[in-house]
Amino acid sequence: MKTFPSFSLFFIYSLFRCNAFLSMTQRVPPKRILIIGGTRFSGLYLQKELHSRGHEVVLYNRGKTANKQLPNEEYENFTKRAVEVKTIVGDRKSEEVIRETLGNEKFDAVFDMNARELSDTKPLADLFNGKVEHYVFMSSAGVYLKSDQMPHRETDETDPKSRHKGKFESEEYLKKIGIPFTSIRPTYIYGPLNYNPLEEWFFERLDQDRPIIIPGHGQHLTGLGHVKDLAVAMANVIGNEKAKGQIYNIQDSKAITFDGIAKACAEAMGKDPSAVVIKHYDPKKFDFGKKKAFPMRPQHFFAGISKAMKDLDWAPSYSTLEGLKDSYLNDFAHKKKAEGLKNDFECDDKVLGH
Repeated sequence: MKTFPSFSLFFIYSLFRCNAFLSMTQRVPPKRILIIGGTRFSGLYLQKELHSRGHEVVLYNRGKTANKQLPNEEYENFTKRAVEVKTIVGDRKSEEVIRETLGNEKFDAVFDMNARELSDTKPLADLFNGKVEHYVFMSSAGVYLKSDQMPHRETDETDPKSRHKGKFESEEYLKKIGIPFTSIRPTYIYGPLNYNPLEEWFFERLDQDRPIIIPGHGQHLTGLGHVKDLAVAMANVIGNEKAKGQIYNIQDSKAITFDGIAKACAEAMGKDPSAVVIKHYDPKKFDFGKKKAFPMRPQHFFAGISKAMKDLDWAPSYSTLEGLKDSYLNDFAHKKKAEGLKNDFECDDKVLGH
């Protein structure tokens, strides 16, 4: 029996995935797509992904944030996207304004990227019910109830006390009214332009050779998901009948411990991960006031992605280390050069001085 070296098997698998992806995107005709938001982080990456596939993309927002060039995006491609992607200015918080600005517009699909409460979702869902082929809702894996059995699956129980309960209530409403929807539940999204200081929190401390303070024992497993992989998964929903009425978790292929993130960030920066100094602490022994001492919840928090991989013909293209390198080189390094870092270590000093 003939055998193949592992790199050959990986190449064959990668080629298969690439061909499958090209086949899928080529068989989806251009659509007119509305993105609610679309100018910040995940919405911006989704905008670029949909536009690159030949769709007509329209943004709906308050018009306060200009479209911007993404890291490593050719300037010529950016200017083309900036010209071709149109914006309708309006306020999603006002049902009256929504009807005035969007009532006569026709779209094949809607991506709702920034609804937090059912009151945000309902006016748009009601307006487009019966008028669109697909309503794609940005939810969160934060809706899941804390569990002793991991990873979280899409069928897991949700937490009625979660700060993301508005997203789960929105999912339930979309089911109730019968709109053809798909809900995406990412874990922690990371990557260049991340406005949530997640990987940046680690980079800042490592950059100054400071100890990394981590709540608990440091072995809590968490799920990170690169923003570019999220954009591809969401774009793959379009034209996919299997995705209608479904919920999908999205994250990197592997979970990583808090200690592991600190070491991976060091490696992404070109530092020796074995030299990272980690200080574990009991968060119950400290009063940080309204400040957030650590950027993630101190518990196991990661999700299974096999359903998304199967139905959406998708797989993460970034390993966590590769994704962190992308964040460091294409975001943090530029912020540091522009002196745009906060360098707020008040909580750290409180722990380290205890």
